[in-house]
Amino acid sequence: MAAALAACGGADGGGDGEAGGTKAPATIPELSDEEQTLSFVWFEWPPAQALEDFANAEYTKERPNVTVEVNTVPNANWHDAMFTQFAAQQTDFDIAILDSQHIGEAVTNGNILDLTDFVNENIDVDAYDPYLLAAYGQYPQAETGQRDENASLYGLPLLGDTWTMIYRKDLIGDEPPETWDEMIAAAQKCQDENPSVSGLAFHQANGSDAAAVTYNTVNGVYGGNLWDSADKKIDGVINDEAGQKAMDVLVNEMKPLTARGSGNWFIDEVNAAVAQGKACIAFQWIAAAGGLVDPAQSTLGTTEDEILDKLGFATLPTQESDVVPLGGMGMHISAYAPDDRQAEALNFMRWFEQEDIQKKWAAAGGVPARTDAIQSPEFLEAGPFNQVYADSVARMRDMWNVPEYAQLIDIENTNVNAALNGAKSPEDALNDIAQQQQGVLDGDGGGL
Repeated sequence: MAAALAACGGADGGGDGEAGGTKAPATIPELSDEEQTLSFVWFEWPPAQALEDFANAEYTKERPNVTVEVNTVPNANWHDAMFTQFAAQQTDFDIAILDSQHIGEAVTNGNILDLTDFVNENIDVDAYDPYLLAAYGQYPQAETGQRDENASLYGLPLLGDTWTMIYRKDLIGDEPPETWDEMIAAAQKCQDENPSVSGLAFHQANGSDAAAVTYNTVNGVYGGNLWDSADKKIDGVINDEAGQKAMDVLVNEMKPLTARGSGNWFIDEVNAAVAQGKACIAFQWIAAAGGLVDPAQSTLGTTEDEILDKLGFATLPTQESDVVPLGGMGMHISAYAPDDRQAEALNFMRWFEQEDIQKKWAAAGGVPARTDAIQSPEFLEAGPFNQVYADSVARMRDMWNVPEYAQLIDIENTNVNAALNGAKSPEDALNDIAQQQQGVLDGDGGGL
């Protein structure tokens, strides 16, 4: 599906790897006074409902004739739910919430509006960390995540995110491990001393980007790289000595510390293990961690304070390098939405990116991208893991931002999951990733 969609161009897209698409106006067109629904598409998780509730409580103060609707699909279907409609050049959504790595495919096929002129006129770009602004909107990126003021912007941040390390203070101590090796040792000791609790819980599923993000994170921590972006070289980079070390650590040191049957765990399963007191140390996206301190969802305490006596949240440990995964998504306007809703979408984005609105979004459970909102009391005091995000922004590393992303992530998920579940050796899985991904970038489909 992904390969077929990448070959289809949108109304203005050439499908040749060059940026395409209709330009949004610098000035927001006159807005309609008629009752209308502004529709988003995202995947099923708590921030989706939070966005809908927040927008209908706050945006309607400015635009009472507008209802915001956030339609969701299962995470594994998220990409195809958007790009199948993009390929048909007809969408039932106005704003697509794209992962950072989806942008290249959408731009190349002309599926989303070029927002450069609009951003220059309406958005204070200096209010954002350049990495976040680039990751959630810029294309092309000569180096992933690096802001180029001469490059076009096709989206604006909706939700920032990264991983937090969650640890049982009552089992391993108040101070979190500082290195990855120390973390593994602490998890092993905790598991040995508490037979009913697994040492680790992390994402392993062959779906979305679950297993791939886990490997990529360990790869970065042990000093590896995913590719050489300048030469578009993967084979010989991801599977170099550091990459092999990371895969060995993941499969042979971390996997044995996970629960039996956890080979396809993702967000919900990791949260359940933590909430039920079944994991000593876990890794989770911050935007998905809110329920962990909810007494109605946890067996660790009857109040939030009781839960926080047992749970700690920390930035990821370091090892050979100091990186964390970039999560979060941006807002992108469908090139096929009606003119009146494209105008409404532009107005929503202008409204949403204001400092006071970003702080309100933070207080409502969102993870903002504006620096002033990230550093605000409204955000830092809204959750016990929010300081982790603020401390992690400077450490973020993204994946490949190329039109072939969907194919690359599928290759990596499948092979990492196979290694974690014993279907392939770590070395064979990593070499298969390198060779197949290289084949995709070289245009021969990776031998698939």
